[in-house]
Amino acid sequence: MTEPSTTPEATTRQKIDTSVPHSARIWNYWLGGKDNYPVDEAAGDAYTAVYPGIVTIARSSRAFLRRTITYLVREAGIRQFLDVGTGLPTAENTHEVAQRLAPEARIVYVDNDPMVLAHARALLYSTPQGATSYIDADVTDPDRILAAAAPTLDLGRPTALILSNILGHVADHGQARSIATRLMDALPSGSHLCVNDGSRGIDPVFEQAQDSYNSSGAVPYNLRTVGEITAFFDGLELIEPGVVPVTQWRPEPGSPTPEVIAEHGGLARKP
Repeated sequence: MTEPSTTPEATTRQKIDTSVPHSARIWNYWLGGKDNYPVDEAAGDAYTAVYPGIVTIARSSRAFLRRTITYLVREAGIRQFLDVGTGLPTAENTHEVAQRLAPEARIVYVDNDPMVLAHARALLYSTPQGATSYIDADVTDPDRILAAAAPTLDLGRPTALILSNILGHVADHGQARSIATRLMDALPSGSHLCVNDGSRGIDPVFEQAQDSYNSSGAVPYNLRTVGEITAFFDGLELIEPGVVPVTQWRPEPGSPTPEVIAEHGGLARKP
């Protein structure tokens, strides 16, 4: 009798539960990706039936990430990125944007989703001048994240910490703030924090759809008020225009007037 394979790939496949929708795979579906299952498509379609605007939020979040990374490389001179809760690879990932502008950029991705782990090779592609690595860790364990990032990143040099649509998975706001604070405390002056999350108090239909999703058995995601999102930047210097709907954070010149959506974000510098 042949023994079961113990390769990392086989172990990862065994850990992926395709019977329950997963937020990373649903997000991938909304972004037009292919790394999802019928259960994720069904959950995504059920969500959009109640709130079609979620697709706009997903794609606007990705565009916000692209613009903030562009600012960090071009204007802030950042060459190191710690992207926590990266999700499944799609177009315009952090390393693609950063290394297109600065080939020597170094990026560490952090996630604990087994399907993301299965696609780590797509994330690990790097320019010869730079470096890209992946850490299998949970956002609630910042000390493990920092220790595992150290071989790739020089944490004594300014680094951009990216927390994109991940802190909403931490139910307690105080705990979410402490995670962001602990990670930023380990980074030197000149480092930056980029946060964006779904916002409460903007669109009641969005809140209804999210509350229904959270009660479906899927991993819940908690919307936060704009004030709560802003609190993640306490003690840091917010970059103009501050915490705003992600569509309104430094839109490309000549683009149409951006709509207000229930996804807020900002970028701040550590003094």
